[in-house]
Amino acid sequence: MMFDHAESTAKNIKTFWFKPEDRHPKHIAGQYTQIHLSHEKVDQRGDKRWFTISSSPTDDMVSITTKFASENGSSFKKALSSLKPGATLNLADPMGDFVLPKDKTIPLLFIAGGIGITPFHSIVKWLSDTSEKRKIHLVYAVNEPEELAFQDLFVKYGLEFTPVVGRRLTTQNILSYAKKLPGCLIFISGPEPMTETFVDELQEKGVSNSRLVTDYFPGYPSI
Repeated sequence: MMFDHAESTAKNIKTFWFKPEDRHPKHIAGQYTQIHLSHEKVDQRGDKRWFTISSSPTDDMVSITTKFASENGSSFKKALSSLKPGATLNLADPMGDFVLPKDKTIPLLFIAGGIGITPFHSIVKWLSDTSEKRKIHLVYAVNEPEELAFQDLFVKYGLEFTPVVGRRLTTQNILSYAKKLPGCLIFISGPEPMTETFVDELQEKGVSNSRLVTDYFPGYPSI
């Protein structure tokens, strides 16, 4: 793919846009890809990364959205932030099952922690572009207000939106939200420790694994 441009999405968060080649398959909203970015002085983390595709299948270009936490980031992130328009890089075919259920009547509880908002952006953008309505409650946890991304889209679509800023989101909170959406599927996306903790605790509380859909982001601290 060819790099087109980058834009600031929220505090320390950027979205990178790429022009796909004709052969590149369309993704399903919520899926992810692996990016291979060759660069000099590759550190121990290597020259490949997994990213959720944050754009919608309805968009002309493909985007990823990622966080730049510090000046001492990986060589990959530094190379990514230094891309010039026209640069090419390899994106693997999209994959993953963090996608909408085919049954449009099932209510959905979306739990996002930090950069875990990206698959939900892809999903809601696709729903908005195709004028498809689903019953959704999005709970979005961040450390500070400036880290909230894509709010305008969520408000425009008309889902129930609960930002959780500067305080810990708990399993009990999730159970309370789920109780108001009988029979809902619970989608959880965020830093790996957060996602694993919520899944373990929800299962301990009797939530069936069949109701849980997860996507996790390694290398990020819990919210």
